[in-house]
Amino acid sequence: MEMGLRYTQLFTLVILIASMFAVGTANKNLTKGPENWNFGFNYTNWPFGHHNFNQTSRRIIVGGSENRHFGFNYTDWALKNGPFYFNDTLVFKYDPPSGPDSHPHSVYLLPNLWSFLKCDLRRAKRVATTTQGGGEGFEFRLKSWGPHYFACGESNGIHCNVGMMKFYVMPLPR
Repeated sequence: MEMGLRYTQLFTLVILIASMFAVGTANKNLTKGPENWNFGFNYTNWPFGHHNFNQTSRRIIVGGSENRHFGFNYTDWALKNGPFYFNDTLVFKYDPPSGPDSHPHSVYLLPNLWSFLKCDLRRAKRVATTTQGGGEGFEFRLKSWGPHYFACGESNGIHCNVGMMKFYVMPLPR
């Protein structure tokens, strides 16, 4: 019984990673017509083909023009604004605490998929405090391959669980 459970977990993890990779490499600009019969692939940015090292890294504001706030679906935002690449910089902008009734935010880097799904912050690393999101915001540079799981760690995980203040990115080579 336990062996079957391990295989099921491994299979689920492989499917999840393959799905994340597929979403990360998808071409969001696919249009219809015979001139686009390359099935949505832009081979100049294909991770296994030749790389264009002349492209510069991007500075991406998390959530777009809105400051980071409770109730915004950041997982959906990340899926719509990907793919993300090595050396891209994610900018987290949020209001610093302004009084006893304010609801501050922070940025945590979660260690794995399970922690991300459950908003389990016990082994997470805080990469930005509640005050670092003010002004120009806190910048996080994507330096390594693999999933990066981000979440707001305030209010004992309520911002992550209920407020949808979590997302992941899988940086790719250019």
